[in-house]
Amino acid sequence: MAALLNPYLSFNGTTREVMTFYQQVLGGNLAISTFGEYGQEGEGSDGVMHSQLETPDGFTLMASDTGPGMGEVTAGSDFAISLSGDGESLRGYWEGLSEGATITMPLEKQMWGDEFGMLTDRFGVSWLVNISAGSAQG
Repeated sequence: MAALLNPYLSFNGTTREVMTFYQQVLGGNLAISTFGEYGQEGEGSDGVMHSQLETPDGFTLMASDTGPGMGEVTAGSDFAISLSGDGESLRGYWEGLSEGATITMPLEKQMWGDEFGMLTDRFGVSWLVNISAGSAQG
C-alpha cells in the first residue's frame, strides 16, 4: 500500500451523522468503528473512534468523535492531516514533522495493532500518522 495523505475531521459526537451525509453526497463505502468496539464501556462507548469513507472517485475522508479526555473541538481546530500506510517512509515523515512540534500522542503501537501518533507541527498544523502493523516495529 502506498502512503496516503488525506483530511481527518473531528466532531463533538456527530461523526456518524456527518459521515453518512458525506457518503450520500459522494458515494462509496463507509466503515465506522466505535470506542466500545475497542474496549471502552459506559458513556461515550457508542461514539465514533474512527470512520473512513472511500469514494468511487478515489477520495478518502476520515473522521472521529472527540474521545474521553480529548476536550471539545471548535471550528478551525476540527481537522488534521492524516498520513497513513505501510511504508517505512512514514516514520521519516513523523521525525521530520516532530522538529519543533508539540507531540500530543507519541508514535507507538496502539490497541488496533498499528503504530500511531499525533502532533501539532511548529506552524500549528495538526498531523496524524498511522503506520500499519505490516511495517510497524515495536
